Parts: sequence; structure tokens; C-alpha cells
Amino acid sequence: MLDKIADKWTILILIAICPKPARFNEIKRRLNGITHKALADALKRLERNGFVTRTVLPTAPIGVEYAITPLGHSLRQPFEALCGWALAHGREIGEAGGRYDAGQNPAWRAQASR
Repeated sequence: MLDKIADKWTILILIAICPKPARFNEIKRRLNGITHKALADALKRLERNGFVTRTVLPTAPIGVEYAITPLGHSLRQPFEALCGWALAHGREIGEAGGRYDAGQNPAWRAQASR
């Protein structure tokens, strides 16, 4: 189940369309760095799993708008909790990574010396 919501772009896409529905190019502009293909694939996956709806607009040229569903909105609280946890522990995680990279991890050194 986590692979449906925890990939690189899912959270960012849902955040981008949470306040109001948006067209494909608007979402792409909000998510600086996402490729056209990655966004198209992610939106298809999100629609398939019930997190977003896709509406074809009667405009010339034809436009498509994406909106978050109630199921997609239900991820807001868990995402906010995860973001809060990451902010609270980011420094600690960074320091641990630095120690590990420097070979200062006592558990790693003990195993390596066996």
C-alpha cells in the first residue's frame, strides 16, 4: 500500500492540487523539476487509486483539470505528521549520516573489525 502513496512525487502533487483543482501545466510549473512523463504517469496512478479526479474541460483547445478527492484529502493529516517528524528529527538524522559516512558509527566499526 505504501508504494501507492510514498513515491517521490505523490505527496507534492497532492499538495499542489489540494487548495484548488489545477491543469496539467499549472501542476508542472508548481513542481519545478518534474518531467512531463513523470507527472503524467503519477497523475494516472493517482487517478487509478482514487486520490485525484480528471475532468476534461470544454475549452479550445481541450483542457484537463485535476482535483483531489476526499480519499486524497484524508492523507493530509498523516502527511503533516510525517513532515513534522522529519522537521523535528532532520538534524539528528543528518548527524547520524555524517558519523556513519565518517566511519564513526560504533556498531558499524565493531562489526567491521570481526
